[in-house]
Amino acid sequence: MALAALAKKIFGSANDRQVKKYQPLVDAINAMEPEIAALSDDELRAKTEQFKQEYKDGKTLKDLLVPAFAVVREGAKRALGQRHYDVQLIGGMVLNDNAIAEMRTGEGKTLVATLAVYLNAIAEKGVHVVTVNDYLAKRDAEWMNQVYSFLGLTTGVIIHGISEDQRRAAYQADVTYGTNNEFGFDYLRDNMKYSREQMVQRGHNFAIVDEVDSILIDEARTPLIISGPSEDRSDLYVKINALIPLVEEGDYELDEKQRSATFTDQGIEKLEEVLRKEELIKGEGLYDVENVSVVHHLNAALRAHKLFTRDKDYIVRNNEVVIVDEFTGRMMPGRRFSEGLHQALEAKEGAEIQPENQTLASITFQNYFRLYDKLAGMTGTASTEAEEFADIYKLNVVTVPTNRPTARIDEEDEVYRTQEEKYEAIAKEVAACQPKGQPVLVGTTSIEKSEQLAKMLEKEGVKDVKVLNARQHEQEAHIIANAGMPGAVTIATNMAGRGTDIQLGGNLEMRVDLECDGLEGEEREKKIEAIKAEIEENKQKSLAAGGLYVVGTERHESRRIDNQLRGRSGRQGDPGRSKFYLSLQDDLMRIFAPERMESMLTKLGLEDGEAISHPWVSSALERSQSKVEARNFDIRKNILKYDDVMNDQRKVIFEQRLELMDDDNVSETITEMRHDVVEDIIQRFVPERAYPEQWNTEGLNEAAKTYLNIEVHTDKWAEEEGIDVAEVTERLTKVADEAAAAKAAQYTPDVMRQIEKQFLLQSLDGLWREHLVTLDHLSKVVGWRAIAQRDPLNEYKQEAYELFQGLLDRLRELVITQISHVQIEMRPPEPEMPQMQESHINPQTGRNEVGEDSDLNMENWGKVRRNDPCPCGSGKKYKHCHGAY
Repeated sequence: MALAALAKKIFGSANDRQVKKYQPLVDAINAMEPEIAALSDDELRAKTEQFKQEYKDGKTLKDLLVPAFAVVREGAKRALGQRHYDVQLIGGMVLNDNAIAEMRTGEGKTLVATLAVYLNAIAEKGVHVVTVNDYLAKRDAEWMNQVYSFLGLTTGVIIHGISEDQRRAAYQADVTYGTNNEFGFDYLRDNMKYSREQMVQRGHNFAIVDEVDSILIDEARTPLIISGPSEDRSDLYVKINALIPLVEEGDYELDEKQRSATFTDQGIEKLEEVLRKEELIKGEGLYDVENVSVVHHLNAALRAHKLFTRDKDYIVRNNEVVIVDEFTGRMMPGRRFSEGLHQALEAKEGAEIQPENQTLASITFQNYFRLYDKLAGMTGTASTEAEEFADIYKLNVVTVPTNRPTARIDEEDEVYRTQEEKYEAIAKEVAACQPKGQPVLVGTTSIEKSEQLAKMLEKEGVKDVKVLNARQHEQEAHIIANAGMPGAVTIATNMAGRGTDIQLGGNLEMRVDLECDGLEGEEREKKIEAIKAEIEENKQKSLAAGGLYVVGTERHESRRIDNQLRGRSGRQGDPGRSKFYLSLQDDLMRIFAPERMESMLTKLGLEDGEAISHPWVSSALERSQSKVEARNFDIRKNILKYDDVMNDQRKVIFEQRLELMDDDNVSETITEMRHDVVEDIIQRFVPERAYPEQWNTEGLNEAAKTYLNIEVHTDKWAEEEGIDVAEVTERLTKVADEAAAAKAAQYTPDVMRQIEKQFLLQSLDGLWREHLVTLDHLSKVVGWRAIAQRDPLNEYKQEAYELFQGLLDRLRELVITQISHVQIEMRPPEPEMPQMQESHINPQTGRNEVGEDSDLNMENWGKVRRNDPCPCGSGKKYKHCHGAY
């Protein structure tokens, strides 16, 4: 170990060496600055076209990096009044090298992205910038578009609720901003379309993922799902919900680590008796195959009542159950828990019960982002997950030095016996900071705890406490922006307001937007100068009081989230401090900390009402967090192994769909399928090496009628002298081909080509949806095969392959049967996509976090002309949507 430490001292760490490699390029960019600064605005803009031409003439992006970065730096100076620091240039190079730039909060990651975005936009294949929410996507797109448009590039933004045409236009732009969910869902929806023209994305060239740890780690444990409605069982949810109050302690077991709840034998016996009286179960026992649906409803109701708490995990608003995000504490309207849990919560709260959904398409974030030819990311906290980024995404993490040395003091955790003692200590500490003008940011884990703490602070005499949580998230960016004002006290649930800087003294841009709206010319300039002077004065007061003080009320199960909270303080070399207050009753301490923790604290002298601060405690907690992180990594890795199997099949299906969409004439494919169906039915009814009298000619005649819609008399053929299987196959193929040719002549070849293509695409989609449901069920039960000493993953791969082969066989039969029997009375309408709802389940809570209310009442639409856009917002014409005959 000593040798390694010595080598690191002499040669620097691997990260130091990587950063050092970029220094010559930084020097070259700095050397070009006077030359680029001398150009006029038009000459600077013309550089973009020059770079594009040089790229077409054979230069690589690496060759163009130095001049392109110099041009972006000058463009930002003129458009925004901001010049990229040298460390920001290094960040841009890291992004261009398909890596993750770890940069502290306040180091200007949004501006860093412009460098790599501009360089890669020169290739004219599109660049995607991925953010965690719609607010940041819109804000960053508008903010950085000033640089891009100044340099002659176009910018698009993808947010929830825009039309298909708006999406298509946004993807055609040089740079497209949007959220991870929107990009993923557009990919899935594109692969459910029926023509290339309807698709919105134009490929996956280069993506920069902002807050990359949140998107590629936290949200990657569950897939994105597009689903459609299935049968309504709301009455059963209500009946089951009425039984849960009968369940007492001892009737069930809870596992808070896994967020699961199960009934004990005692509970099952009690429920069976009640369910029989209510005539809700059939057969002898609850777990008989006829009662699978009842068991599903009971488990969902138990979880809803025993694991999910109102105002912590969800709130009830306008007769609706609205999820509260565990990480940010924000409300997520329109997003729903999966597997019947949301319906169970609606029954529990007496809200209107919405129907469950079935999966139409799904993909994990891992497999979506691995579609990109180039992928990069930025965040303030990635090094703790470096192994996972390298393993799953082949992304290295490079820690970019700060522009100024960090001056924040991170103090040891203080541990109390009870939560009451802990909160009292926090209230006293915050109350002591306000009179001297020190701004305080308090991080909590739930809305409930935020409001409880706010009341305690008010009792202690703390004035003007701002609470940032799900109930007022529309203002969260403005609240968090003012958290650096002298004496400000802000309580925020976890990382609410992420992406907005806390600047000591206040945020100039936000104050200008609010206070200078409507002012022009000299009056506006005077107002801006006054705001600047006020901010500078407030900043000096905050600095004199010690800078921003971050108080953590609980450790999160991931060290990254704790580091993100600490990182709010001490931006750009400002002073600051951070401290976590803990108790033995906190979730992490109770569920994950070592059993020896309490005895260790007693040895260290922890008395009631006292706190203890010791490096032993902090390191024991970090070990607990490491264990949880490792477990979560294993969960994500395991999900990915299973999804990789589905992903290989998904690629085949999606590529096949694209080929079919591009092919105007699929008659060759249909003919091939017809011949395969002929061979399949002959194999089914004519045993190998059998004599003609042993053939099942009756079955063969019926199959020919069912699948090919032709009348044949194979019983008479079998009586012919010298007949064999090859001859029967040839005759049957000939009759089937003649019937198909007659149909094409009857309806014209053009109409038949159109119908064949539609049937092929629609049948493929229908079978793929069924296949997804089957694979989902298979993945849930295949784990039990481990009991028989068989590897569940290998079993899953084998069965998934066999199911996929079965899908292809059924596709041939389904398409040929439909085409053979089709009767055309009018020109066929354009195929409609099914009614859809998007969902992405919140990783640790099983909550659905995407979608929007689609309660559209057609009676309120008034008269809509046939060629007008449909009022439902689908982007289609009314005649092809809700106005279809």
